[in-house]
Amino acid sequence: MPGMHGNATAITAMQKSDLLINLGARFDDRITGKVSTFAPDAKIIHVDIDPAEQGKVRRPDVPIVGDCRLVIEELVKTIKEMLANGEVQADISAWKSRVSGWQEQFPMYYSPNEPGEALKPQFCLEKLHELAPPGTILCSGVGQHQMFSSQFWKFEEPYTWVNSGGLGTMGFSIPAAIGAKVARPDRTVWAVDGDGCFQMTAQELVTASVERIPIKVAVMNNSYLGMVRQWQEMFYDERYSEVYLSPELPDFVKWAEAMGCVGIRVESPEEVEPAIALANSINDRSVVVEFRVDAGEKVFPMVPAGAGNDDVLLHPNQNDRREFLR
Repeated sequence: MPGMHGNATAITAMQKSDLLINLGARFDDRITGKVSTFAPDAKIIHVDIDPAEQGKVRRPDVPIVGDCRLVIEELVKTIKEMLANGEVQADISAWKSRVSGWQEQFPMYYSPNEPGEALKPQFCLEKLHELAPPGTILCSGVGQHQMFSSQFWKFEEPYTWVNSGGLGTMGFSIPAAIGAKVARPDRTVWAVDGDGCFQMTAQELVTASVERIPIKVAVMNNSYLGMVRQWQEMFYDERYSEVYLSPELPDFVKWAEAMGCVGIRVESPEEVEPAIALANSINDRSVVVEFRVDAGEKVFPMVPAGAGNDDVLLHPNQNDRREFLR
């Protein structure tokens, strides 16, 4: 996964590539970073059904206007013919080895919980995935919890990751989860929210209760608007403005119960697995699990706004290996 908070390997592979086949993507700034330094050695094949998208951000070497599915079929057919006729060589073993080396050196990482420390949201997401029934659908709001979800939930099936993407819609997860559960009543559906996002659309849990649509909600409560706090800490000299919420208010367990849901609070690593297992076992009503997580935890990797992908910030514990990305 590339992007501002993508995998360091994906960001670097894209940046160092000599050919990029772009299928319907728009070269937005969260993917390219600083456009003038984006994938400087790459030839670009840009496929889009809308001709207005061609050359809007990065001028393609081969612009193709058409349906991506049909274009992919023709590309595969053409490449197979060229290989069969000996027109091209297809030895990419050196490139695969290079990419594998990056992946080995720079996996998604977070510092494990030390005794007495607040819960790590990444740990909670890993356990949510580990204990999720097969085919579980995950929905998210917008913010740090969205990034952690995309990084630490290992998606194994298509159509099981529902989020608002570049629209950045806080409060998206609960309505999305209700819709997903109506569409797939046979599936377990988890909504992951931050404490800020949850307060925007939590009232829709009344709809879930009245209509008997049992979803499960994980609230990563760090008492802040976490993503904004991270930017203010890293780029604005810790001048925190309008980001602090409260560790105690509202009481998410009482709020959940008032809306006809089961409310569970988790404050230590030992409580995580039993709480998730209990939530997964309840299927006659919605469940809200509040995880009290570390307010200071940041999302890494990170490409700062206005910087190029070569300037990706790694987790501090990985910076000593940074030369391997060159």
